[in-house]
Amino acid sequence: MNLLASMDEPPQSAVTQNQLLIPVPEDLPSKDRRLDEPSLYINKELSWLDFNQRVLDEAYDTKHPLLERVKFLAISFSNVDEFYMIRVSGLQHQAVASPANLSTDGRTPGDTLVALRAKYTVMLQSQCDLWNDDLYPALLSEKIVIDEYSDLTRLQKKELKAFFDREVFPVLTPLAIDPGHPFPHISNLSLNLAVVVRDQVLGERYARMKVPGVVPRLVPVPPEKSGDGAHFVWLEDVVSANLDSLFPGLEVVACFPFRVTRDADMDIAEDEASDLLQTIEEGLRQRQFGAVVRLELQPSMPHNLRDLLVSNLLVGTSDVYEFDGPLGLTDVMQLMKVDRPDLKDVPLLPHLPQKLLSLVENRNGEEAFAAIAQKDLFLHHPYDAFQPVIGLIDAAAHSTGVLAIKQTLYRVGSKSPIVKALIEARDEDAQVAVLVELKARFDEENNIEWAKALEDAGVHVAYGLVGLKTHCKVTLIVRKEGGEIRRYLHLGTGNYNATTARIYTDFSMLTAREDLATDVSELFNLLTGYSRQRKYRKILVAPVNMRDRITAFIEREAKHAQAGRPARLLFKMNALNDPQLIRALYTASRAGVKIDLIVRGTCCLRPGVPGISENIRVISIVGRFLEHSRAYYFHNGGRTPSLYLGSADLMSRNLNRRIEVLFPVEDAALRRHIRDKILEVSLRDTAQARLLKPDGSWIRIKPRNGEEPFSSQAYFMDHQNSYN
Repeated sequence: MNLLASMDEPPQSAVTQNQLLIPVPEDLPSKDRRLDEPSLYINKELSWLDFNQRVLDEAYDTKHPLLERVKFLAISFSNVDEFYMIRVSGLQHQAVASPANLSTDGRTPGDTLVALRAKYTVMLQSQCDLWNDDLYPALLSEKIVIDEYSDLTRLQKKELKAFFDREVFPVLTPLAIDPGHPFPHISNLSLNLAVVVRDQVLGERYARMKVPGVVPRLVPVPPEKSGDGAHFVWLEDVVSANLDSLFPGLEVVACFPFRVTRDADMDIAEDEASDLLQTIEEGLRQRQFGAVVRLELQPSMPHNLRDLLVSNLLVGTSDVYEFDGPLGLTDVMQLMKVDRPDLKDVPLLPHLPQKLLSLVENRNGEEAFAAIAQKDLFLHHPYDAFQPVIGLIDAAAHSTGVLAIKQTLYRVGSKSPIVKALIEARDEDAQVAVLVELKARFDEENNIEWAKALEDAGVHVAYGLVGLKTHCKVTLIVRKEGGEIRRYLHLGTGNYNATTARIYTDFSMLTAREDLATDVSELFNLLTGYSRQRKYRKILVAPVNMRDRITAFIEREAKHAQAGRPARLLFKMNALNDPQLIRALYTASRAGVKIDLIVRGTCCLRPGVPGISENIRVISIVGRFLEHSRAYYFHNGGRTPSLYLGSADLMSRNLNRRIEVLFPVEDAALRRHIRDKILEVSLRDTAQARLLKPDGSWIRIKPRNGEEPFSSQAYFMDHQNSYN
């Protein structure tokens, strides 16, 4: 019985965020409260799990088409995989190396691990129930079927046997587990079968079989009659049904799936590395051998097999998780390939600004360069097409007037038209310099390949600064026009990745402002050469001046409020966890500044605490598109406001250990457009937005009586960018 179908909200966690927080002392007057009290901060790891719960909530939401709900479920599983590989593994290291160290919210690493396990166990059960009791029955009703192997017809089994013999059997390697065969290495995120076989002489024996990751997890099954829907079977079921081919002469008694997650956080000693690229490549190989941080299995696995895995994988019993369903449901994302447009979102047709049309239609950049020289141009992706950004770089690559192109690349994807254009620019004898960030987590392999391809083409490739990741998104194009040098910029909040640009919300600004261009030129000197520059004319650069300047802007707003002038802060970001800036926001709130924060993911600030943060409101929007844009608006007492866009979240790692850039929006009309037509619109959301409560819990924002839910993302899809 599906008990969730009639609910407006998914079931609440048995372990609430409130229970996992240190209680706020009520006996202190608000003016005497220290702003570094642990009770004023939400644990960042628990806050991240709350974000993933919001992603999972979208899978419950029947307003989404069915396959989109399945997609959200798959994303929630993928998110947790990465969370355990990086965050939980890091906490486990801290629990051993520095067990008494306290986080900002007053927890030891061990305390946080205990709270995470309790919270995640509830989430895992929710994911299981959602698949078993809701999503899969709904798929069945739409004739999208994942068959039990035993229910297949003789003809279907015959065809799957032929598929197994042809494409699966050659890559399988059964590994015995006995005194003569050491326990095999289990690779990260691999799906495995623990196989029990019986030999007439030796009795019962165990073996491990890795389910090959090179074959799609959901294997298409030919329907018995036309029009019978889309049928699949799990790959592990195909392997299980044909195990006798791998153990001839033995009886296959049973097999049980299990899955392992390993520590994948590479620790690179950059200052000791003679060749960073080679060091990263070696680190990628070592990633598969990190300590096991999670073991997933099904409840049906017998205790003797479970004990065998636990002892050999050196995993704690508290890191063993049961899932009563198919393991690794990230793979249900494959169902998005089913040809059922009625079960998916209506495709978005992005807007293409008229002034940039020539970049896409005929590779002609002259009209676009002239338009940028006249006025700053702005794009709001994915509602505005990303093709003009690609087209600008492509046009620059083939323009005889272009002398140089400089660009930072963080995540560009596996098939990058941007990199292709940069290579072609080098063929046209332009000077091309590219900063490729090799340490972009889980994109290292792609970036290594692109770095090699660029170097082979004669492009100047740098890998960044020792101890810092280069996360900023900037492009500089240098042209000779009528005997003069003119510089053009693309400054953005998102990666130069044409694929993610269709599903991430981001901002792009195209400008020829000379002071910004000079700043960016000097930034590239820092990235590719040697520089100790501490001051820039317009841009904020982390870890150089960004923290101090943002703090100063917040303090300026507090002074305006204290003087009775209008004071407001409106920030949009992916995450907020930096204690220093949180304290600055608390101080501004105490001074009377009205603060609106749109934070997609982790938020360690607690809004609405009397005398501390009652002037702060925090919302999170989780919807069809991943909210990825960052904007920081400072009202400045009714004088000329300040608005910065860029790559940086207000996280300690971004401000201290990354090269980030925030750039000012100096055109008054564009500044008003971003504030009123994007940020204020986002604050009106009552369809996908959640509100953060003082106790750390998140609740859906509901429309007022009689009003229809308002979706900011739907609004942006329906209203084209009116600025350019």
